[in-house]
Amino acid sequence: MTLMRILRLVSFLEGVSYLVLLLVAMPLKYVFHQEMAVKMTGALHGGLFIALAGIALFALLLVKLPLKTALLLGLASIIPAGTFFADRLLKKHEQTLT
Repeated sequence: MTLMRILRLVSFLEGVSYLVLLLVAMPLKYVFHQEMAVKMTGALHGGLFIALAGIALFALLLVKLPLKTALLLGLASIIPAGTFFADRLLKKHEQTLT
């Protein structure tokens, strides 16, 4: 599996975890007082967020991911569902490598 493929996969998983955190875990916490949902989902999301940043840095250095694309990915990762839209940029760069 190539570094760009791994970056795209982690980006997708980070986006899904963010949506689960916002749309499932947060309502469970505030409506049904199930705080464990946010703790578990938040930890998973945080780990994926850090992994995404690290892998994006590796891609920036190793496969010459454009700085603009890396910055847009970072911005997209703090917007709900943003990483799904950033995937087009990552896919475009991945195709230029092959």
